[in-house]
Amino acid sequence: MFLRTFGWSFATTIAGLVAAGLIWGAEGFGVVLILAVLEISLSFDNAVVNATVLKRMNPFWQKIFLTVGVLIAVFGMRLLFPLLVVGLTAHIGPSTVIDLALNSGHTYHGLTYAQHLEAANPAIAAFGGIFLLMIFLDFVLDEKDFHWLRWIERPLERIGRLEALSSVIALGSLALAARFFAGSHAETVLLAGLLGLATYLAVNGLSGVFESSLEDAEEDDEDADEGAEGEAAVAVARSGACALQVAGKAAFFLFLYLEVLDASFSFDGVVGAFAISNDVFQITLGLGIGAMYIRSLTVFLVRKGTLDDYVYLEHGAHYAIGALAAILLISIEYKIPEIVTGLIGVAFIGAALGSSMLRNRQLARHELPAPDVVEAGRH
Repeated sequence: MFLRTFGWSFATTIAGLVAAGLIWGAEGFGVVLILAVLEISLSFDNAVVNATVLKRMNPFWQKIFLTVGVLIAVFGMRLLFPLLVVGLTAHIGPSTVIDLALNSGHTYHGLTYAQHLEAANPAIAAFGGIFLLMIFLDFVLDEKDFHWLRWIERPLERIGRLEALSSVIALGSLALAARFFAGSHAETVLLAGLLGLATYLAVNGLSGVFESSLEDAEEDDEDADEGAEGEAAVAVARSGACALQVAGKAAFFLFLYLEVLDASFSFDGVVGAFAISNDVFQITLGLGIGAMYIRSLTVFLVRKGTLDDYVYLEHGAHYAIGALAAILLISIEYKIPEIVTGLIGVAFIGAALGSSMLRNRQLARHELPAPDVVEAGRH
């Protein structure tokens, strides 16, 4: 399973590094390798959250995520989308943007492509920060089967019963960011943040609507079917497995949700990559290799059932996302090193993994029912 899941990532790494060495020499080889490692370290929590969504999709859409999704992630989010952002924020035509990207020494209004991308940071950070903040808030305010930091999660679940509280908090955070961090970019920050909120509500809401309709249809089928198939479905539900993996429109909107999530994570890496290289193709190749591993790791977590075995991993990933959202909003005004962002994510994931392993040992020591049995019993 390991080689089957990571095979394309290994092949892409070898081909990419060989190409980097042939085109740019030893220095280019090292730059691409560093960028790939940077992308993986910044996005490990992204893989965990991706896995929580991907396991709700059927095998066909999981393959779409690994194929079409990779192309969108590598060429769309890490090459074309930054070009679009620079063009829109700096009011530059497509041909000029492409010329700036291909020629690091060329300038427009006295700024290089990297500097224009840096100037677009307030809009990028506001959009991505609010989108990620909504993911974090909807997780911590929702009821959960397992609690990691109970002294935080249980009170938040109680106040989370208030309708649309996550949106209210996000709007309040956006207003504070525009007031204290945006300076002369307040209007841009407000508009980009509102677009981030609207994107989250639209994509997440539509996927939820179609999932609900599929679940209703599944319940009707179970009520109508009194035979062996109905008994098998009940057995699957009692085992704690996902009884319904969505397809069609519901899976499509989940796929869009994953791509926007990936974009929100990639913004920080793309901007930070220009501190390592000014060559847009080196950046795309390095970050693209890293994106391949994030995709493969996501699928590996789903197929191995890692999130079911280590129940606090999802919590740690969402806390890391909450921290990244705060960092993005603060970075509108203050530069925060990428190493800080990466270490915070690794720290949360590591702590959650350690807590999950400790919990599993305690369950085994006291010979309690397996986690999947406990999970099924709660339903």
